[in-house]
Amino acid sequence: MPERESSVIVNDPRPVVRKFLARQQHEGLGAIVRRSIGRFELKYFDPFLALDEFSVTAPAGFPDHPHRGFETVTYMLQGAVTHEDFEGHKGTIQAGDLQWMTAGKGIVHSEMPAAQGTQKGLQLWINLSSKHKMIEPRYQEMLSKDIAEVEKDGIKVRVIAGDALGTKSPIYTRTPTMYLDFTLKPGAHLQQPIPVSWNSFVYVLEGEGIFGSSKFSPVTAHHLLLLGSGDGLEAWNKSSKPLRFILVGGEPLGEPLAQLGPFVMNTQEEINQTIDDFDNYTNGFEKARHWRSEAATNLGF
Repeated sequence: MPERESSVIVNDPRPVVRKFLARQQHEGLGAIVRRSIGRFELKYFDPFLALDEFSVTAPAGFPDHPHRGFETVTYMLQGAVTHEDFEGHKGTIQAGDLQWMTAGKGIVHSEMPAAQGTQKGLQLWINLSSKHKMIEPRYQEMLSKDIAEVEKDGIKVRVIAGDALGTKSPIYTRTPTMYLDFTLKPGAHLQQPIPVSWNSFVYVLEGEGIFGSSKFSPVTAHHLLLLGSGDGLEAWNKSSKPLRFILVGGEPLGEPLAQLGPFVMNTQEEINQTIDDFDNYTNGFEKARHWRSEAATNLGF
């Protein structure tokens, strides 16, 4: 089958330097996640703190929990999840929808199934620089129909953040980030530029593909590939079925990291202060004192 060539040229393709299979583990209240970044082999890939491919069926889910000091990016693949927080923000994201949440100085929220059957998606945690850790929380949400989608030479891309194939996302990323959802038809060959100074990775969702060099072995679903230095990604689909993967890149912060679960700061002193703030409902957590999500109330929490 002849290869379809994309027009973008990558002069120095990034090699795959590490590969992980994301195995299933339990998280939240009965949810199942495949965690690739944020597990013991890969605690942190600056600026990325965690990547989960989640699967959740009611009544399981992620009831009321806090965050401080970073951003969470939730991208739905199947079903729907309802989010609500102590600021009164509530909404449901469905397959193909995106929520980009900046926790900043503090948020307490819940994420629970909103449809029958199994809900599936990806959640990426992106660290914030020290100057942005204590900003006010904010949301950027996009329906599936509003996410830019381009097809060319057997390649389809959904541009969640950054740009690809001449199309740019309107999402604002405080930590400069690219997040691209690619589907390659059989025979397609992708060349996607990545800023040279950024860290980047691939996570395979469906099918099998060859990444970095045409000589490498095919990689299948649920594998995370850390990319080395270079100016972009080359990928091939030499199989008979579609290949779907995300390509994510970000500018490293190069700052000290102190983390305790959902609290991510720069020093242990700041973590201790965050625990005090949360326990005492101060400095961003004031509204947590009397707030319970509808989901938590219905579950009897």
